[in-house]
Amino acid sequence: MTAPMAVYALAEWLRHPAEKGKPEVKVNRLRPREILFMCLLTALFFFILKALGTARLPLSTLSVTTSFLAVYLTARRSAYFPLAYAANDAVLIALWILASVRDPAALPTVLCFAVFLVNDLYGFFNWRRMKERQGTKKEAETP
Repeated sequence: MTAPMAVYALAEWLRHPAEKGKPEVKVNRLRPREILFMCLLTALFFFILKALGTARLPLSTLSVTTSFLAVYLTARRSAYFPLAYAANDAVLIALWILASVRDPAALPTVLCFAVFLVNDLYGFFNWRRMKERQGTKKEAETP
């Protein structure tokens, strides 16, 4: 699901360096219409998953939604993409805890996603610092 967006994200990151020759991407700020677009797209996931007969529909919808938001925000170079990944980690932790009730062998996966959660929170704080360093509190010039 996210592979095409990951390729697009790579292209966007390579096209928008913070400074020429510097190995850092320019942090972007989302416009209100992009936020509305994200919300409309994510609203569709519930209906698609319901039509597919997905188990644990609310948590599954939240998982797909946070995963989509994470990769979308990554592609748009938003400083908030690590928070979306962290939200996805939290949902996956909940799903794997539910799975571990039936099968304790799933517990290491809970630990794995807990480590991902810590890593994503660390990433968020670093992206905020990078955003401040680049002075992109105002609207970025790049689309």
